[in-house]
Amino acid sequence: MTTSRKISTAARSSEIWSISTDMDSDPEETDNTPLDQSFGKKKKRTIYTAGRPPWYDSEGQGKEAFVIGLAGGSASGKTTVAKKIIESLNVDWVGLLSMDSFYKVLTPEQHEAAARNAYDFDHPDAFDFELMATTLRNLKNGKRVDVPVYDFATHSRAKYSRTMYGANVILFEGILSLVNKELRELMDLRIFVDTDSDIRLARRLRRDIAERGRDLKGVLKQYNTYVKPAFQQYIEPSLQYAHIVVPRGGENTVAIQLIVQHVKDRLHQRGFDVRSKLLSEQASVDHDSLKILPETKQVCGMHTIIRNKDSNRDDFVFMTNRLACLVIEYSLSFLPFEDYTIDTPQGVPYNGKKFTGKLCGVTILRAGEVLEPALMSVCKDVTIGKILIQTNDQTENPELHFLRLPGDISSSHVILMDATVATGAAAIMAIRVLLDHDVPQERILFVSIIASKLGIQNVAYAFPQIKIITTALDPTVNDSYHILPGVGNYGDRYFGTGSSD
Repeated sequence: MTTSRKISTAARSSEIWSISTDMDSDPEETDNTPLDQSFGKKKKRTIYTAGRPPWYDSEGQGKEAFVIGLAGGSASGKTTVAKKIIESLNVDWVGLLSMDSFYKVLTPEQHEAAARNAYDFDHPDAFDFELMATTLRNLKNGKRVDVPVYDFATHSRAKYSRTMYGANVILFEGILSLVNKELRELMDLRIFVDTDSDIRLARRLRRDIAERGRDLKGVLKQYNTYVKPAFQQYIEPSLQYAHIVVPRGGENTVAIQLIVQHVKDRLHQRGFDVRSKLLSEQASVDHDSLKILPETKQVCGMHTIIRNKDSNRDDFVFMTNRLACLVIEYSLSFLPFEDYTIDTPQGVPYNGKKFTGKLCGVTILRAGEVLEPALMSVCKDVTIGKILIQTNDQTENPELHFLRLPGDISSSHVILMDATVATGAAAIMAIRVLLDHDVPQERILFVSIIASKLGIQNVAYAFPQIKIITTALDPTVNDSYHILPGVGNYGDRYFGTGSSD
């Protein structure tokens, strides 16, 4: 048992980075899209202001999120403290998860009692701790979760959920967040917000009457019957588990700044610089997972055209499409096929092969789209997911901006597509996304047109069970992360964008 201290910085913590959001979602927008950080604003559309930085090391291994638990009595200022911590951190990707989202679904009898202010919402039995722990654990492990949305006016869960995708720093707040042992064990830093009971009652009166449509008499009855006893019996004793106690809640700027500095120190210690490590480490691996399209004269002739800086766009697109079909067909041969016997029209059996699993494609935007038509032309009704990864001009690291994946992707074989692989940074991020959505490595085929030895080396070292298929392997990458001899900017040349010079 840990002894609590007023404004103590003696928190046991691990390395951390940053991510994610807590905002109201449109019921129609419940996909697995990284969201813009926003607090106290209701939005109908997602606005993308920054991409998610890497949440893994240069070997592709995910890092557990740093979880901060905030507890305290009802209306003690937990959410205010959480938001001030996030604002003071001044980073784009920090997640806020509220215990209020995990109230249990009420029975008709409990609904009737709640309408009469006769249901105890402050008792541990009112919360779904099993779902709460599963959600927090998945977030800590970098997984996507669907968080229930609770309607306090109707005492019920909304028909839609709010999606969060694996934050690296998570603030989890709730009145009983330190009561449950399983939840406490998931927290790296535990904070108790200690506010005077009269202030908490005044805040609760204002909130429940103005925001939740309750009447004064009902709020006071519920407070004296349930809220106050629950605080004395369950919430206040949980203070003993806190590493830090913050008196006066959001007004205590000294405590908040100490917490923020503590978190910033961990952010600095983590300091991921994935791409430069990929460029410099160059670990030696056996490329058993690498499969290169046989270099026929035909394939060599296509490369001669797409690599020629003087080739016009029509020729470039035409030859790319031919190469794409060849490499996609070649990639399909590495899917698991079973023996399958059929009868021919002449009544003679034929011993053939049949793919019995499910298949989907995932495109790394934008250049990966050059392979998409080929996959759709040879695989009937294949579903296609999208991942947008862009390089940050300041850090030169990849950032995840958008993703939308097929709903059954965890049970499918996945063909992940990108036109080129230079350092492997974008490929590793995309593969990490698939792994975080429960796609096994052995079900992923990573397909490209051109790859560097360095990029293949890095991807194969990070994910040795993934098969990597390409049409050509180039020897090196320059300091600007361009493949040599390469083909230039594949997306610009294929889609006709970029400089007109």
